Amino acid sequence: MSSIKQRFRQFLPVVVDVETGGFDVEKDALLEVAAVLVNFDAQGKLVPVETIYYPVKPFPNSNVDPESLKITKIDLYHPLRIAYEEKQVAEKLFGTIREYQKNADCKRAILVGHNATFDLGVINALVARTKYKHNPFHPFSVLDTVSLGGLIYGQTVLSRIAEKIGITYDTEKAHGAKYDAELTADIFCHIVNLWEERKPQ
Repeated sequence: MSSIKQRFRQFLPVVVDVETGGFDVEKDALLEVAAVLVNFDAQGKLVPVETIYYPVKPFPNSNVDPESLKITKIDLYHPLRIAYEEKQVAEKLFGTIREYQKNADCKRAILVGHNATFDLGVINALVARTKYKHNPFHPFSVLDTVSLGGLIYGQTVLSRIAEKIGITYDTEKAHGAKYDAELTADIFCHIVNLWEERKPQ
């Protein structure tokens, strides 16, 4: 059985989803971030292990498009929304990933996402704003379930890939960082495991 270190060339796949106030990673606010850590189980299957999730306070003078809030259903002023400053989020999120990466004996994390270059852009902008010095993620390489879904199932939309796999897509929870990250992790693990079963010997 391959270790996570061996399977991904010493890179640790971390599934990430972000929700934002728009599409400009430098000007629009980061509102939610979630990351799912994965590893191989005793049967040699890649599985989700842990979800890290933080609601985020918009950074000073950032933009939040009301249309984005309609899609994400985020209520910035809800009394039960316990949000963190970006610096706290960076320290907590990256600290947990770095510790897991170290324990897995991987040299770096690689971001897995659906339209992953956008998520990585948001993460890199968070690093720049907070001046966080130990970003665990590779600065430009990603693993994208859009490409994997298109290759394997002829589908690039998250809900349609899930449907092809047989995973129920919950429209009420969709466009929340935690739900989307966990769904993307399930899809990523399924595709990796499918390849392991069918790859040429």
